[in-house]
Amino acid sequence: MTPTTPVWHLGPTGSLLLMAVMVALPPLVWVAWQSRRSGQGGHAGYSRLLGLTVFLTFDLIVFGAFTRLSDSGLGCPDWPGCYGHASPLGASAMIAQAQAAMPTGPVTLSKAWIEMIHRYLASGVGFLVVVLTVWAWRLRALRPHAWLLSAATLLWVMLQGAFGAWTVTWRLMPLIVTAHLLGGLTLLALLRWQHVRWWVTRAAPALPWRGAVLALAVALVGQLALGGWVSTNYAVLACSDFPTCQGVWWPAADWAQGFTLWRELGQTAQGQGLPFAALTAIHMAHRLWALVVVALAVALAVAWWRRGHTGAAGVLLACVAWQVASGLTNVVLQWPLVAALAHTAGAALWVAIMAGWLARRTA
Repeated sequence: MTPTTPVWHLGPTGSLLLMAVMVALPPLVWVAWQSRRSGQGGHAGYSRLLGLTVFLTFDLIVFGAFTRLSDSGLGCPDWPGCYGHASPLGASAMIAQAQAAMPTGPVTLSKAWIEMIHRYLASGVGFLVVVLTVWAWRLRALRPHAWLLSAATLLWVMLQGAFGAWTVTWRLMPLIVTAHLLGGLTLLALLRWQHVRWWVTRAAPALPWRGAVLALAVALVGQLALGGWVSTNYAVLACSDFPTCQGVWWPAADWAQGFTLWRELGQTAQGQGLPFAALTAIHMAHRLWALVVVALAVALAVAWWRRGHTGAAGVLLACVAWQVASGLTNVVLQWPLVAALAHTAGAALWVAIMAGWLARRTA
């Protein structure tokens, strides 16, 4: 990053808004085409757009993880553009200057493109949420209160955009990056909830033991927060073996430093280097809470299986197996990119599934 680069540069905002429309246009055209071909009204078209936005939000979360894991979060060191331009093409000279000074980053041409593609996708999803909010208002006679949740989702998107900006301006502060990740997962849950509620009638059966589902959801949120804290602090490699850590069952861990939230990346609150024992504490907390989540999930799956809900039980066990396998692969294979992305994708999918289950209404 050049010393004269401001972290806020609103010059390319208009061009980026146009890019948001361009990203959102293909899904909107597809929904319009499907609605015209089927002859169905706005009710079905709205549901199609909701489902497509859920899918694109899932993709955005996974690509956001790729942006973080490829160290591209500061590929463009200002916001919302790249050195005051709408794309790395206009900023090529400044990117080349920064890359010549530091060949491995944080600014390189490839990282700049990864970062900007993430912003383009995010802006496109944001535009789709705007369209959904307007559409829900127009269909409020069919679902009188649906537009309220849609409007709340729009407000959440705006907050999520602010956290995306702060991720850059606060130079990848772990608390901000973790909040940004959790915000993306919350957006996915909100959209999935709306998608299920739009179609499911009040007479549709809900899965039994709703209290247990809620308890699992709360435990899962805690695990997602811990997982984000592990990733944003780069604490995955604090333990390179399993089931032990550093060859022992209970390694030396600095819990106070590890869970001091307001601090710079790789530093203590006092500005000193973060000790390795702090990273160990972060890693171990994620492992230990995983035991709670797995126990709750397996118990609920067994209960559902005995009651004849074999489909839901199988899906829940598959979520557990995927997360455990991808998590262990990250440890024993030294955090390969594919395994790390699989772990994030599995978490996002689990969130969407849980949101769908909780959205189902009882008779």
